[in-house]
Amino acid sequence: MSTVQPTATLEAPDVESAVGALRASGLRISAARRLVLEALYAADVPVSAKQIADGLAGRLTRSDLASVYRNLEMLEQLGLVQHCHLGHGPALYTPTGTSAREYLACDSCGCVSSVDPSELEAVRALIRDRFGHEAHFRHFPILGLCAECRRRRAQPPV
Repeated sequence: MSTVQPTATLEAPDVESAVGALRASGLRISAARRLVLEALYAADVPVSAKQIADGLAGRLTRSDLASVYRNLEMLEQLGLVQHCHLGHGPALYTPTGTSAREYLACDSCGCVSSVDPSELEAVRALIRDRFGHEAHFRHFPILGLCAECRRRRAQPPV
């Protein structure tokens, strides 16, 4: 098995571009590897290894969970995949070549909102100005309550 050296993020906006990047790196395109890529690009939001192994709830062919984890690790080392932690669950994965996103996660219901990074620039500027820290919310989201959970908590009990 070849050792993949970590690289910068690769531009691969779709499955075929990612396959091309793998081939250019001298790696084989196994059925399991293609299945992981297809699941990542088919998902609208970051997904867990278990969701990929389960075939995205029947949308794709099921796969072996250990194989999914091995392929995700290799794809992440290559720069085609990144993981993030959205709340209290397992790591979730997304392709790196698609548009950059940052996340808001609800501590109560678990919903995740994907946000264009430019929409959080004012928050980043406030943190930078006050603490000198350059913040990003790709790997870990901003946790709090979504609008619906806030509304429910504000209503008096019946």
